Amino acid sequence: MGPSVRAFRGLYGRQKARDPKGRKRRAYLLSPARAWLWRHQRCAAVLLGSGGRKSRVYPGDNPVSGATILDPLGLRLSAEEKAFFRDTDPFGFILFARNLDSPDQIRALCGDLREAVGRAAPITIDQEGGRVQRLRAPDWTEWLPPLEHATRAGGNAAQAMYLRYRIIAHELQQLGIDSNCAPLVDVAQDSTHPFLKNRCYGTDAQSVADLGRAVADGLLDGGVLPVLKHIPGHGRAVADSHLELPHVDADPAELSRIDFAPFKALNDLPMGMTAHLVYTQIDPQPATISAKMMGLIRDQIGFDGLIMTDDISMKALSGDLGSLSAAARAAGCDVVLHCNGSLDEKRQVAEAAGPLDAAGQRRAAAAIATRKTPAEVDIPALRAKLDALLNG
Repeated sequence: MGPSVRAFRGLYGRQKARDPKGRKRRAYLLSPARAWLWRHQRCAAVLLGSGGRKSRVYPGDNPVSGATILDPLGLRLSAEEKAFFRDTDPFGFILFARNLDSPDQIRALCGDLREAVGRAAPITIDQEGGRVQRLRAPDWTEWLPPLEHATRAGGNAAQAMYLRYRIIAHELQQLGIDSNCAPLVDVAQDSTHPFLKNRCYGTDAQSVADLGRAVADGLLDGGVLPVLKHIPGHGRAVADSHLELPHVDADPAELSRIDFAPFKALNDLPMGMTAHLVYTQIDPQPATISAKMMGLIRDQIGFDGLIMTDDISMKALSGDLGSLSAAARAAGCDVVLHCNGSLDEKRQVAEAAGPLDAAGQRRAAAAIATRKTPAEVDIPALRAKLDALLNG
């Protein structure tokens, strides 16, 4: 994080909120609007579980907690879905455009999801801004693609990225969403596939790492868990992994110097997401189901956060969902992410993924422990500052 970002964070909300007697209190830490939600909306709680009752903070105290992150089918849960989530107890949930209608509807859905598992399960979303943005106008901010945003900000890119994701975190927090699948620190190349290119932050590993840190700090300061992606690097891929399996034929030393470097710089983040691609000079298996690549992520990159797969149903991976889920877990992924499937498909994934193991429970606990109540900030002032950086 550059000096300008550090100074700006100090100016705009790194203060510790306490009650008049100096004791930290949950209700006091919340803004008036958040305090109301804390009392009246189940989904508002990153501090409470379902319906205001005391709940488990992380899945590690339940030996049958599932090693999955799953998505609901629509805008509200059916009775069958509620029973399924109660029985399979996924670590967390992910939301897509089909799950999002209005602020009140999203808050209710988040509350129902957490009530189904009886705890403050993390709920994540892809809100990068630009092409990959689930929450859209008029209720939420429309954003430039990240690469265009960073380029327009020039020398102020780190500060602009911090502000962008601090504002995004604020919007997510108001809905009960407490995780975001960002930062994306894949280093762009001339050959990077268009599905990814303008979602990247740049072409230089160090600047990408710096901007990734600013993104993560903005989210964390806003009470939202960042998910580092796509470990160990997707930038050289010339194919779209949603549709086919990319192969990267590059020297491991060059990969370590460029592609892996931003992930190593951010290896302290709480959660990460794998890349569905093959590094042909390292292992013939796709990284998500490669024990060798998972070992590289843990040992060479040094990432000890919770690792989730990218969507296990993407066409980059071949095989049935159960076999792929089991293979990802055997390779070393802590959690299997499954999106956009039927309830029967989710059941296959949940059964094959099984429960979180001891290491996964430890990492889950550590990730959840990084959630914090955001300090009060002047969001209009942050928007004005960002506008000046981009358009001044």
